[in-house]
Amino acid sequence: MTIERKIREHLHEEAETMECPPAVTRRIEQSYSHYLQRKRSELPMKKRLIGGIVAAAILIPTAAYAAPTLIEMLTRTPMTAEQVKVDKVGKAALEKLYNAFPETKSFEIIEASSVQGVQTSIILQEKGGTGKKITLHTNAVTGAIEHVIQENWEPKEKPLPALTDQEIKSKTDYLIDKLYDSVKEYEFAMEQMENPDQKTFMLNYSKKGSKTPFYQVFVQGNAISVSLIGGETAPSTPSTDRVEGYFSRDGKPDYFADDFLNDAKLFSLLKISPAELKEELAKGKSVVEVASSKQVSKQQVIDVIAKTQVDSQIQSEKNGDVPQGNSSIEQMLKAIEPKVLQVIEHKNETSSKK
Repeated sequence: MTIERKIREHLHEEAETMECPPAVTRRIEQSYSHYLQRKRSELPMKKRLIGGIVAAAILIPTAAYAAPTLIEMLTRTPMTAEQVKVDKVGKAALEKLYNAFPETKSFEIIEASSVQGVQTSIILQEKGGTGKKITLHTNAVTGAIEHVIQENWEPKEKPLPALTDQEIKSKTDYLIDKLYDSVKEYEFAMEQMENPDQKTFMLNYSKKGSKTPFYQVFVQGNAISVSLIGGETAPSTPSTDRVEGYFSRDGKPDYFADDFLNDAKLFSLLKISPAELKEELAKGKSVVEVASSKQVSKQQVIDVIAKTQVDSQIQSEKNGDVPQGNSSIEQMLKAIEPKVLQVIEHKNETSSKK
């Protein structure tokens, strides 16, 4: 057995004994899959965090927290600094970072990788290995920086935990202003989370009238973590027909797949209503199994959902809601297939599972 496999198995066993709060799990899932998170903020979030879940950082670089399922979900391909600089997505992300924070031009790329061909991740740090550090997770299809983590940017004499609420907000405002756009057009909500070990804040930036934050920020220790959620988009199914919480986690609704499954074309293909599909999934079936019972193939389900998601992405680009991508429709469909597969093969918890 290779040392990598030994480490993987050991960390997986350790991770399985740890409880990862749903709020934190969803934050990580979003950074790897923007499409799965459009309804995230509607889920009641547990106001607590746990420290020390860093096992996944070895297998999934830069992840501060991760649920055990995430370890098996992603396959990373390492990239050298030279590869990042010639990679279209990586190069664009670096240029944006350098324009926002010129000092980072002197930083070293200490780690980089791509995930399933849909995301490029880059970690930069001041030379010497102990100073400022910044991590970028960029969508390989749209080119959008979906997640940024800024670490150790505050002086030792006045770290983030020692700042006032207003000072913390100013720091997060500045990071968003520099890498994205002005926060002046967003409504703001700040909440201190229940974490006795570390002062931890969750900050939501939402457009007026929207229930879904456009940016969600976590501040803990000496790190600021910003996720680009993008707010609400036009639903693929009329709101009156939409069902929420097709899947559950720990006996509570888990909304991560709702945007994928609330698809009018999917319901037509399966000849089923949203409520009936939720009923079937509640029995512990996967969407693939439901489709099979109706003589519909897995590939047919993938094709329908993928097309709806790509059409939505293209429309968002036309509307200016997200940056314009350069990928062809075929490339976009191929890129999103692994995400669709994850959703349709997922099985709900049942009462027999403890």
